[in-house]
Amino acid sequence: MCTLITGLSAGRALVRTTSQDTAKHGAAALVKPDARILIYGINYAPELIGVGKYTGELGAYLVEQGHPLEVVTAAPHYPGWSIKPPFKNRYSVQRSPGLRVTRCPLVLNKNMRGIWRIIAPLTFALASAPVAIWRILTTRPDTVICVEPTLFGAPFALVAAKMIGARTILHVQDLEIDAAFAVGHLSGGWLKSLAKLFEEATLKHFDVVVTISEQMRIRLQTKGVDEQRLCIIRNWVDPTKIKPMQGPNRFRQELGLDDSVFVALYAGNIGAKQALHIVREAAVRLEDEPNIVFVVAGEGPERAKLMAGAPRNMRFLPLQPEVLLSELLAAADVHLLPQDSGAADLVLPSKLGGMLASGKPLIVQAADGTELHFFLNGAATIVAAGDATALADAIRIRLPDTPAVKARRQTLVDELSVVTILPRFRALVAANAMADAALQAG
Repeated sequence: MCTLITGLSAGRALVRTTSQDTAKHGAAALVKPDARILIYGINYAPELIGVGKYTGELGAYLVEQGHPLEVVTAAPHYPGWSIKPPFKNRYSVQRSPGLRVTRCPLVLNKNMRGIWRIIAPLTFALASAPVAIWRILTTRPDTVICVEPTLFGAPFALVAAKMIGARTILHVQDLEIDAAFAVGHLSGGWLKSLAKLFEEATLKHFDVVVTISEQMRIRLQTKGVDEQRLCIIRNWVDPTKIKPMQGPNRFRQELGLDDSVFVALYAGNIGAKQALHIVREAAVRLEDEPNIVFVVAGEGPERAKLMAGAPRNMRFLPLQPEVLLSELLAAADVHLLPQDSGAADLVLPSKLGGMLASGKPLIVQAADGTELHFFLNGAATIVAAGDATALADAIRIRLPDTPAVKARRQTLVDELSVVTILPRFRALVAANAMADAALQAG
């Protein structure tokens, strides 16, 4: 049994259920309130952005709903690729009611390019696999959730889960192998062939594969994942935490920007996939516009390089804690979502929900026919991916934020709301935990 949550075109969500399985084994569609769950992934709370943010929020929600939860992960290190104090790069255990988090070491390098895109996740997999196997065998979870990235540790968790009869779910947040080759982190025909064989061999053994976009679902099908095992559950946003804000803004004040200055804001990871060199090139084209300023807020391996070549109309802020995120996003007159044309449909930016919930306009770079173009049609100004001139022109023109565009953004926020998405995820997880019992009873 699997529920597909897909579409979201023109404010419409399509929910498709494999009705034959549901009709035959109706019990499997029920929520088991005490299902034991283990999450295995390299990123987890308290990371502020990216996969760790969403996996951490999912874990917290499952615990709140009464599910005993085990997590095997690394120390917080994203997006700066360095361990954040007070954590250390070593084995450690944290416990709280209903939750045990075991953190494992990995080898990091702030210059996360080339072979380091393999070394970091591979060393995590090697260090964490014995822990994941042991915790699965001894705690006997009903459901094991592996998160991609990274896929390297998944085979170990799969074997242990099959030994105890646990159901297995892969949550694909990022097609990491495809993306690594697309943006040039990795190259070489033999390496690509080897990675493809490993990926396809691993994917076929999961009971359910969950991903975040329709185009990623299609790509997973081409990798051999049967449609009946594929689900789409979008990343969510909490509109009670990120919402439109009026009045004086501390970030504008900190940067010395009054209300007459038009702020084009990018907030998030600063890495190769984010293609922020395009934003820098757009800033260069608008350097003589006195009332336009580009603000980049975040961390990542490309930050130092971006700052070194920045024109005078670019300003930088560090990554902000969650409590200040809504005010940071409110500092924008327009949000920028650049995209490397080579990475189209390999990722769906996790920052998108916050941008929409802020109530501010968006300028997005996306090619016609891509998921991002399809998803944001009618809710954002869309220009060609990789085109700095088109981005600069869109900022200069400042298309009006019409009532229809605002309404479309609000529709997307409602559909991506945490109160809509997380219960669906819990139902999927708990239903999988009951699937074997339901089949035996049937």
